[in-house]
Amino acid sequence: MACYIFGAGSFDGLDRRPAKGDYVIAADGGYRWCLQEGIEPDLLLGDFDSLREVPDFPRILRVPVEKDDTDMMLAVKKGLALGQRTFHLYGGLGGTRTDHTIANLQTLLYLAVRGAQGYLYGRGEWYTAIRDGSADFPARPEGILSVFCMGAPASGVTIRGGQYPLEDACLTADFPLGVSNHFVGQPIRVTVKKGALLLGIHTGP
Repeated sequence: MACYIFGAGSFDGLDRRPAKGDYVIAADGGYRWCLQEGIEPDLLLGDFDSLREVPDFPRILRVPVEKDDTDMMLAVKKGLALGQRTFHLYGGLGGTRTDHTIANLQTLLYLAVRGAQGYLYGRGEWYTAIRDGSADFPARPEGILSVFCMGAPASGVTIRGGQYPLEDACLTADFPLGVSNHFVGQPIRVTVKKGALLLGIHTGP
């Protein structure tokens, strides 16, 4: 089972659809994307500053406008509280709010630190985060993989299978050494011994 969360940001369609047993949360304006895709969420939450009104919906969790968490983060916390461990986040990249994009990238790390896995989707790209571990990516004839340090220096970073291999390196948050690696028709594995990495896959134009 997985948790699908729809935010109010740019939405470019679904890479995958929720299956039976998955839990779907619409975070404020993300409710529009659920309606567009013919998906009935299990929960609608938010302060409703994006929707501008509270819809006639039976399962609503309304929260104050002035709060520490974004609506997306509240949805993630709700999913974790329900025992969800895999999260697919839509409507969280691009648009006019770069600050929310950055917040949603940080949310991926929030999940990784808590032993969960998050995936944030945009137009022709998606992101995930790992901490003290590894991630495997299936072979692709083309595409770009970028690896960024999140927070304190990440040690023991190894990238195998890409055009530009890296072995037991240290990545820091102030220099983008891992940007724009390339798939060359074989699987790629990224490992970090200590620290956190943001991993981005770019497949579109």
